[in-house]
Amino acid sequence: MALFSRIAKLEAEGKKAALVTVVRVSGSTPREPGAKMIVLEDGAIDGTIGGGAVELAAIQNAREAIADGQPRYLEHKLTQELGMCCGGQVSLFIEPLLRSPPLVIFGAGHVGAALCRAASAAGFAVFVVDEREELTRPDLLTGAKGRTNELDDPAIPFGPETFVMVTTHDHALDQKLVERSLAKRHRWLGVIGSQRKAILTRERLAHKGFTAEQVAAVRCPVGLAIGAETPEEIAVSILAELIAVRRGRVPTHALETKART
Repeated sequence: MALFSRIAKLEAEGKKAALVTVVRVSGSTPREPGAKMIVLEDGAIDGTIGGGAVELAAIQNAREAIADGQPRYLEHKLTQELGMCCGGQVSLFIEPLLRSPPLVIFGAGHVGAALCRAASAAGFAVFVVDEREELTRPDLLTGAKGRTNELDDPAIPFGPETFVMVTTHDHALDQKLVERSLAKRHRWLGVIGSQRKAILTRERLAHKGFTAEQVAAVRCPVGLAIGAETPEEIAVSILAELIAVRRGRVPTHALETKART
């Protein structure tokens, strides 16, 4: 239990880490299956899987796993080549402890609320922003970690890992929020709308002095083209793109929708 308490503490502090577990051994080895070690982004460790060259290799691989978000399975023979004389063999599983990425949803209408529920279930830490108090009740935004009725609330969790989705009830407000979000740190920014809206949005951004790189980074239309029509289906299509980006994939098909929230 202490191990999982430490993991929970790391997540609460926003620190990246990986968990190394001894999953199989044969012959003479310093640790038995189930031994675990936490590796932080800077290489610091909590626990041990036996020390020596195997542990050093595990730390290096764990840091790489933290960087790319991909798990690893390693097998080592404890021979003199590794500076170890146990003579056994050990298999390790390394899993990055991915933090729940923040997802800020501007707009708590039909699509925004549906996306809140779906994204929360998929592991995103959702924060919903809508000036309409009647739409930000906890019972309507199941799974949300935070809610606010202030568009410029300092509690909105902008940051280098934050996903931002703009899906309000008003095109002019969407434009305002896209501009404001571009000036904040974020990982991904999407806005619901059609191809025509995308063109107008980009033209206005360019006119406001945003760089070509910033303009091109705005995802509109947003979501994967799965033929979505209902708010729940549209939310699934958007979530699919969010997951693809989170996992390092490049979405290739955007969803054009005229649905409003």
